[in-house]
Amino acid sequence: MLIGLGLGPGNPELLTLRAVRLLKEADVVFVPGKIAYNLVAPYRHAIVLDFPMTDDESRIKASLKENAAVIAPAARKGCAVFGILGDPNFYSTFSRLCAVMAEEYPDIECRTEPGISAITAFAAAANLSLSNGFLVSDGGMPDTRILLKVRRPKERAAELKKEGYREFVLVERMYFPDMKVYRNGDLPEQSDYLSVMYARR
Repeated sequence: MLIGLGLGPGNPELLTLRAVRLLKEADVVFVPGKIAYNLVAPYRHAIVLDFPMTDDESRIKASLKENAAVIAPAARKGCAVFGILGDPNFYSTFSRLCAVMAEEYPDIECRTEPGISAITAFAAAANLSLSNGFLVSDGGMPDTRILLKVRRPKERAAELKKEGYREFVLVERMYFPDMKVYRNGDLPEQSDYLSVMYARR
């Protein structure tokens, strides 16, 4: 198994308790650079992998394949952790790495564990309250919406379909013992206040 583990925005005190536990329990830990290595160092030795910072797509793809080949034996034998700054599901190298793993090593399961993302860290550092709707983008045109506190998910999805959204995921009471995940046609009529919906065009 390969776990993409969020290490937070760079301050060692912003690692989660879960992150520290997984770092200690993993069979092998990999990181993509020096900052991540320093965050992990108090808990484990980590293997540093090279991911070039470039716009050259061919170099990026070659690097992902090379690093997947290094990670695969450890992930196949036990639990490999890939520690990454921020959160592994927000604009992350790990998402692209998982796509390569799925192509080259389909027998290896990939999953993620959240970290404090740059978005939430920014709000705290800037002393801002983000209480209304807001847009997050890497410069491209957004094709995804995240909706909080969705009480009538089926009805909300029907409204979004009129705007061209086609893929829906609802997570109800995430990380509580009774957490539920619904997708597309399985969306319930009503859901808990602690619900988050993902919609993609």
